[in-house]
Amino acid sequence: MKVLTCSSLVSHMTVNAQTENTWRSWHFLPHFKTINLTTAAGETAKEHVVSAMRVNQGTWSGIPQPSLMKPEQDGDLLEEDSPQENGVHTNQYSSISPPASPVAQDEPFSTYFEERVPIPDSENQLFSFRKLWAFTGPGFLMSIAYLDPGNIESDLQSGAAAGFKLLWVLLVSTIIGLLLQRLAARLGVVTGMHLAEVCNRQYSTVPRIILWLMVELAIIGSDMQEVIGCAIALNLLSVGRIPLWGGVLITITDTFVFLFLDKYGLRKLEAFFGFLITVMALSFGYEYVLVKPDQGELLKGMFVPYCAGCGPVQLEQAVGIVGAVIMPHNIYLHSALVKSREVDRKNKKEVKEANKYFFIESTIALFVSFLINVFVVAVFAQAFYNKSNIEVNAECNATGSPHTDLFPLNNNTLEVDIYKGGIVLGCFFGPAALYIWAIGILAAGQSSTMTGTYSGQFVMEGFLNLRWSRFARVLLTRSIAITPTLLVAIFQDVQHLTGMNDFLNVLQSLQLPFALIPILTFTSLKSIMNDFANGLGWKISGGILILGVCAINMYFVIVYVTSLNSVVLYVLAALISVAYLAFVAYLAWHCLVALGVSCLDCCSRMQLGVSRHTDMYLLNDMDSNTLVDR
Repeated sequence: MKVLTCSSLVSHMTVNAQTENTWRSWHFLPHFKTINLTTAAGETAKEHVVSAMRVNQGTWSGIPQPSLMKPEQDGDLLEEDSPQENGVHTNQYSSISPPASPVAQDEPFSTYFEERVPIPDSENQLFSFRKLWAFTGPGFLMSIAYLDPGNIESDLQSGAAAGFKLLWVLLVSTIIGLLLQRLAARLGVVTGMHLAEVCNRQYSTVPRIILWLMVELAIIGSDMQEVIGCAIALNLLSVGRIPLWGGVLITITDTFVFLFLDKYGLRKLEAFFGFLITVMALSFGYEYVLVKPDQGELLKGMFVPYCAGCGPVQLEQAVGIVGAVIMPHNIYLHSALVKSREVDRKNKKEVKEANKYFFIESTIALFVSFLINVFVVAVFAQAFYNKSNIEVNAECNATGSPHTDLFPLNNNTLEVDIYKGGIVLGCFFGPAALYIWAIGILAAGQSSTMTGTYSGQFVMEGFLNLRWSRFARVLLTRSIAITPTLLVAIFQDVQHLTGMNDFLNVLQSLQLPFALIPILTFTSLKSIMNDFANGLGWKISGGILILGVCAINMYFVIVYVTSLNSVVLYVLAALISVAYLAFVAYLAWHCLVALGVSCLDCCSRMQLGVSRHTDMYLLNDMDSNTLVDR
């Protein structure tokens, strides 16, 4: 065996002469995956490189197929001359790209990207409103997860239980959510792949399947709350004539119809979501104006991080706010939605510009969602804080409400949910308040159900690499989420859903690490993000934020489990916890290695017998099945 040197390759390859003269890593392509090249006497290095790259249907680790299948361009490929355009280096900043395949070429495959929105040119402008408008859309779709029925219920319960005192928790949670969404958007823009696709390429089979199942559970839990929210709104609007299961069936049907709006243009679909957000703002804004909250108390609760006289109930409510605002499937969703804009990922300037405008748009969208959430908290804080059941019962009796029996004759503090919230608004402020509340809930549930469906498709396609027809994909992802919802709707009545909502909130809290840890891992690796990898400050702050969010949600889970008062459930929870924590530790270990904790990198060196950069370790180790032996 002998190594054949080639001047065009030596500067880009790491030669390991101790392992059968094997080239282990290619530094000119900042990709996780590796090719093991052992050259035999008589072979040319160029022939071997090209033949190895043509493995797996003509693609190698995300290099676009056309550049591989043209023999006359092989020399150009090996020569990486890094051309410049307008003074900007055009080397590939997206280190991973979607794989090309005959199937994908014969029949265009997309979930949300039948078209891509072109970005207008603007010469030497620091900021352009035309460009901001072109990038506007994905952030507002992402923000809908901050306005789903689960969030609305958390808001009204916060106001009724703690008044204005927890508004600062809502503000901090929204800011944390914005920072995490920034990471998701950057991953999609820089790599051209969303988080599920990157996980599919970089984690080995068993962790990948477990991760997919965990994210699917989060989507199912969120979707159940959203569909049930729509069903409750329809029940309120029909004065009880539409039962819960009927509302679920209606929501399933109209969701299928609305999801195909993008056939008429991506911008029209985004405009429809904008319309639903406007309906929510007007509906809950009307309630806000009607109730006239104390503005001084509102501002004090928003900017003074203190909760005077708060106890365990308020603490649990604060934890619930964090869990409701930061949702795992939304990280996967946002990383996919940003792919809908035409961005030349070979051009560093365009990628940087896209990251800037997407962040501005996300900030505006989450500011709007924050205001809507504040409307809901303020309404219930002003009108129903410290109200007792007997007071509400008396008021509903006086107005002739048929729902008086919802509020027992005792002095316990009023407990509300989405359904009871609408009823008490009707009792205190008239039927118009009830119906407008229901319209807002319907808009929240309908919009979040649609974005939840998109999340399900992106996650399933990314993790399982599905290439099905559009209708089959929508049908499968909807069926997975809707089936348990329909069963709940059939066997539960609209007045007794609080226990189910608590369980679903716990379920989603448990899934948070399976979105937050991977997004921090991959955005911290230069092998994936190149010049756009997280800096030291982002690595440290991101790690602290994710650790804090996960710890808060674990507290919420522990409180819920201890309230079950069942030894059998305690034992079952303990067993599940062992497996759960082991998998979280596995993800955290890889994340720490990606963040640069080199002392944890010892296992990779023992396994592969070679010392390498931390970035290359993670990918090589996880994708060892891509090694090619001649």
